[in-house]
Amino acid sequence: MKRSVLLYLLVFLSWTAIAQNAASDTNWVKANYTKTEQYITMRDGVKLFTAIYTPKDDSQTYPIIMQRTPYSVRPYGENNYRRNLGPNAHLMREKYIFVYQDARGRYKSEGNFREMTPAIEKKKSNKDVDESSDTYDTIEWLLKNTKNNGKVGQWGISFPGYYSSAGLPNAHPAMAAVSPQAPMSDEFIGDDCYHNGAFFLMDNFGFYSGFDGPKTKDGTGYQSHFNAEYSDAYKYFLDFGPLKKTNAAPYFADPNSIWRQTTAHPVYDEFWQSRNIKKHLKNIKPAVLVVGGWFDAEDLYGALKTYAAIEKQSPGNNNRLVMGPWTHGGWSTPAWKGFAQYQFGADVNKYYQEEIETKFFNHYLKGKGAFEQSEVTVFETGSNQWKHYQEWPPINSRPTTYNFARNGKMVVERMPSEPSSTSYESDPANPVPYTSMTSGHRNNEYMAEDQRFASKRPDVVSFQTDSLTEDLTLTGEIVANLMVSMTGSDADFIVKVIDVWPTGSTVSSSKEGEKPVSMDGYQQMVRAEVLRGKFRNSFSKPEPFVKDKIEKVTVKLNEVAHTFKKGHRIMVQVQSSWFPLVDRNPQKFINIFEASEADFQKSRITIHHDEKNTSSITLPVMH
Repeated sequence: MKRSVLLYLLVFLSWTAIAQNAASDTNWVKANYTKTEQYITMRDGVKLFTAIYTPKDDSQTYPIIMQRTPYSVRPYGENNYRRNLGPNAHLMREKYIFVYQDARGRYKSEGNFREMTPAIEKKKSNKDVDESSDTYDTIEWLLKNTKNNGKVGQWGISFPGYYSSAGLPNAHPAMAAVSPQAPMSDEFIGDDCYHNGAFFLMDNFGFYSGFDGPKTKDGTGYQSHFNAEYSDAYKYFLDFGPLKKTNAAPYFADPNSIWRQTTAHPVYDEFWQSRNIKKHLKNIKPAVLVVGGWFDAEDLYGALKTYAAIEKQSPGNNNRLVMGPWTHGGWSTPAWKGFAQYQFGADVNKYYQEEIETKFFNHYLKGKGAFEQSEVTVFETGSNQWKHYQEWPPINSRPTTYNFARNGKMVVERMPSEPSSTSYESDPANPVPYTSMTSGHRNNEYMAEDQRFASKRPDVVSFQTDSLTEDLTLTGEIVANLMVSMTGSDADFIVKVIDVWPTGSTVSSSKEGEKPVSMDGYQQMVRAEVLRGKFRNSFSKPEPFVKDKIEKVTVKLNEVAHTFKKGHRIMVQVQSSWFPLVDRNPQKFINIFEASEADFQKSRITIHHDEKNTSSITLPVMH
């Protein structure tokens, strides 16, 4: 999840290759930096634990780069040093004052932790505090108590990425450069907890089992609510049954646990709306570099929508977007040459870290060199090349509608007047798996996985174009408009856009000396998203479906930059379960967290595709 243990292990262990030998070693950090630990007092009197690494060379003043985190500033103790400092090893060697702070209520910091603290735009007293005020107060203290040049930067990945975004509104005048990377932005609409109202079961269950259990007396760790271990997640959650039993021992018995808070708000109410940081990204002054990954299973939405919110609400701001072929935080690792069956032909991290991230902070915090990066830099999968645009989506991306048709066809022509449809039976007792892999952990490669395991099932319907006569590139947002009817009163709709490889295709192996990998008929997922059907008209006011009534369901997929090569086909799959990535929908209009086993029922779902009721997908085709 946004808080993936694997990500943070990667961050701690990264950059060894780039730093060449000793630069990423603890001894090198200790030889070149002095560490101090401080409790910094916020305006309401709460003290936040902060670790400060200052260059030992005091012949000059240095800018500050800070990270605020709920994941601990460890190792604790002034004689215990981190292995790495800052966003990458180049910046560590450049020398900055690196600051790490335990967020309010986490680890050794005082106060009460809140998941995505609601922002307060008009603060009436010192008791009105949020992440913006905590960031401001921290900077104010640092400016007065370190030998700095008066400029501050902030960065973070995932939850720390959210803290970077949340520090932007009413930012301290010294804040000059901020990089929210894979930032959470709205946890009900597209980040982590829910996607368009559909609950991301496996990630939430595993993460929250340990994130906010009882804190140890010394504040250096947390006990787990329970041990969430299983080797087959699909079988475990299917056998687990209805989720209402998670609110009691041995699971989330604590009524104040974040899991209980999350499941107590299954609609887009004030709880979620107040935590939407996007609407507060107004009049932003610092230079901003938003970074995200096309294969980010946690916060792909957050990166794209954070950039878009700043563009819309802060016209004229110095705001840039970088989207690469990465998983969650993959850009922070030593190298990135491929993912799943993709081989990128070069180390994309070398380009990003040296030419973009390092130059961004050096220019705005040190006044060193130029930073002439384009407004938008995206890696285009399929063609394996970086593309540069001055706006997003690019001006030459044109929405093109493909209609679903009989016999699994997808065409641009008008539909016939006679009724036409495709049906499938969705059974909560036999949900469609999100991956073909059996595992107790989320298979990150599902975002580029071969979908033939799904297309063989009778509860997955597919529509595809003829073989393409020339390359076709999609750059921008994808929107599916489905005309559906059903026998139940609710259903999920998962829409997947797939690149179908032609017969005889191969790609180079990721391992030197091995034979090429067969891609013969491979159905490579390019983008997918889910919508819980009862939210088709409003995320705040869910509505039941009426049996056999045809209704429009619009599913918005995240943006894409991908080239379908000549000879390939574009396929769209539609299904109504994606398990256990997403929890099971009983297919009955009900609060799912209160549902009993008897509430889960089969439903006959029909996708209509004729002139009167046209189901389609609109793709952003480059011209």
